[in-house]
Amino acid sequence: MALHVPKAPGFAQMLKDGAKHYSGLEEAVYRNIKACKELSQTTRTAYGPNGMNKMVINHLEKLFVTNDAATILRELEVQHPAAKMIVMASHMQEQEVGDGTNFVLVFAGALLELAEELLRMGLSVSEVIEGYEKACKKTLEMLSDCVCSSAKDLHDIKEVTSLIRTAVMSKQYGNEDFLAGLIAQACVSIFPESGNFNVDNVRVCKILGCGVTASSMLHGMVFKKEVEGDITSMKDAKVAIFSCPFDCMVTETKGTVLIKSAKELMDFSKGEEDMMEAQVKAIKESGANVVVTGGKVADMALHYANKYNLMVVRLNSKWDLRRLCKTLGAIALPRMTAPTPEEMGHCDNVYIEEVGDTQVVVFKHEKEDGVLSTVVIRGSTDNLMDDIERAVDDGVNTFKVLVRDKRLVPGAGAVEIELAKQITSYGESCPGLEQYAIKKFAEAFEAIPRALAENSGVKGSELISKMYSAHHEGNKNIGFDIEGEGPALKDMLEAGILEPYLVKFWGIKMATNAAITVLRVDQIIMAKAAGGPRTPKQRGHWDKDDWDEAPDNFDSHH
Repeated sequence: MALHVPKAPGFAQMLKDGAKHYSGLEEAVYRNIKACKELSQTTRTAYGPNGMNKMVINHLEKLFVTNDAATILRELEVQHPAAKMIVMASHMQEQEVGDGTNFVLVFAGALLELAEELLRMGLSVSEVIEGYEKACKKTLEMLSDCVCSSAKDLHDIKEVTSLIRTAVMSKQYGNEDFLAGLIAQACVSIFPESGNFNVDNVRVCKILGCGVTASSMLHGMVFKKEVEGDITSMKDAKVAIFSCPFDCMVTETKGTVLIKSAKELMDFSKGEEDMMEAQVKAIKESGANVVVTGGKVADMALHYANKYNLMVVRLNSKWDLRRLCKTLGAIALPRMTAPTPEEMGHCDNVYIEEVGDTQVVVFKHEKEDGVLSTVVIRGSTDNLMDDIERAVDDGVNTFKVLVRDKRLVPGAGAVEIELAKQITSYGESCPGLEQYAIKKFAEAFEAIPRALAENSGVKGSELISKMYSAHHEGNKNIGFDIEGEGPALKDMLEAGILEPYLVKFWGIKMATNAAITVLRVDQIIMAKAAGGPRTPKQRGHWDKDDWDEAPDNFDSHH
């Protein structure tokens, strides 16, 4: 019998073999903080208009070139449990407001870094957490005092462009005016008077070729598809939409047909043809002149469609079909029957257009107040267009946030310095040990303008001291001027660099919560990973002279 080996006494005794556990400040807290710091340093260099791009190759070997923190994190698949919490916080930010994901990372990283200093000084974790929570609550109260203006009319394209510009600028520096204009048109054209705005209604269609500035915006939908039949355009179209293949109906029951002569064979196939023709004719007589189908188009059906002058478009994705139904006000029919007038959609113009060398089908509305609008992005590479698509997403999300809350705060680090200044003075008025944590919370805000400065090649400390002195004189809206020489300052309200209040509000909330959650952990217990040891792949049979011989199936002979 094998000798029984006793386990080391203590915690490891209770757990299975192979479990790891870390506890206490040294092992657990500092370790977690270190992981989160590394993560936020990765994305810190991508913050702001001058942020660097990251090249991420995900597990499917798809290449991303982007400085959008949400995308970088989504493709990185972070393994470390503590760093994962911060990633989740930034995902929540992405879902809540759609922008400011990098702000969450940079700020949470700074909070943890400063918490580490406090813990090394000898404060207990609970004091740091209490201080952070107090400071966070106070910050969110103060944030409403930092509001410098609010959006007046979200139906005015010019005003919307100026508000979206900041969000687009951090993704696509240099094209921000052009892109913000496009996004503003797209958003305003589908923003109803009632005031509920759906992000999903701004579609993006990417077509390779030309340059970014050749991008355009259409009311209606654009599909990268060709038409099936001969007819390529249709004015004032009545559209019938089928979610089934455009083909003759197959009987449900199985049947065997016994055919005795060639004449019967002819009659049989003729019957099928007549039935098909009757169906297509019925569709035509109902007034429809465009057929959109979600399945394949049979040759026979296509022949009759051409005969009756029906334009046939095939869409593969059922999402596209649903969206098209929404745009045209149609109902998707599950089988080939003639549509009633209520089930048909209406579109002013359906036509084929060649953009670059790609054929696209355009469903265009002449009226402004369509349900959907599409931004057609042009670009020289797929990666570039993906990145522009993210900029468009951010712009559209910014618009949505402004629909919810029209208040704006100054950007470019102005808000952060103002909050830091006020919270430092609030910390000094607090008795007790948490005042140190409150001051550090204020200091964490400096990470934002510092990141902006360092990415632009300016010394961070010099800039921050300049900004503090400007804010102490009472200029609330002074921020970092990216285009200036060296650490230059500028009034952000005049420069038009504004951020929605909600983006900052949620960003600060999420980052603080994530940082506190990470600090609250004092033990990490990792059970042994499931699944036995990985078996080495055996090539062929073990008793082979040469690996090239075919493996014998010895096992299958017994």
